[in-house]
Amino acid sequence: MDHFLHDLKSHQEKLLNALLQVDRLTAKEILTYPYPGASALQVVENLVVPVLEQVGLGWEKGSYSLSQVYMSGRICEELVDLILPPSHTSRLSQPKMAIATLEDYHVLGKRIVYSTLRASGFEIENYGQMTTEELAERATSDQTQILLISVLMLPSALRVKALRDQLRKKGSRVKIVVGGAPFRFDPLLWREVGADAFGETASEAVHLVHTIIQEMQCPPQLLPLSNAY
Repeated sequence: MDHFLHDLKSHQEKLLNALLQVDRLTAKEILTYPYPGASALQVVENLVVPVLEQVGLGWEKGSYSLSQVYMSGRICEELVDLILPPSHTSRLSQPKMAIATLEDYHVLGKRIVYSTLRASGFEIENYGQMTTEELAERATSDQTQILLISVLMLPSALRVKALRDQLRKKGSRVKIVVGGAPFRFDPLLWREVGADAFGETASEAVHLVHTIIQEMQCPPQLLPLSNAY
């Protein structure tokens, strides 16, 4: 593990270059290499997560294209499934998570967030595109604990409030994380529609999910509700 951490920056740079060049073979060699003393989860946490964050930040700064962000997430998603499969104990022990678009035909943003979360070691269900009623019913019946919602249009963003109301009536206490253009244009909108958090980017969604899981697993007196939301 010490050797892995000592050369970590070099490993990250190699993985970043491979992803930006859509070089699956090299990326696979980097992630499946038998690093002495490092578990599959540690490889994901120390290599995949920070590198995908770099890709996301590069896109925000205009250095990388949206296609590079998308393909980086897809490649890492596929490779993480090899080294950290859905049957892995670290995934089975997670709160039940799902992502959906709410009465909106925008799918690229959701796909990027979905791939980034799975590439970061999270097990998450893709509900696809749903109406408010369908999503409330599905999340309740599945006993989903963390629900991510991606929207592009303002009317879809406003429907999150109706979704929250329906979930409460059904007795669901699911945590709702929202993302999409309407919430970036109005930084207070996510609170107004009753969401628990707003993620501006896919990498930010990863941090929010980490924080929510920590709060779920720790008693309130030990870990107060995060102010990062």
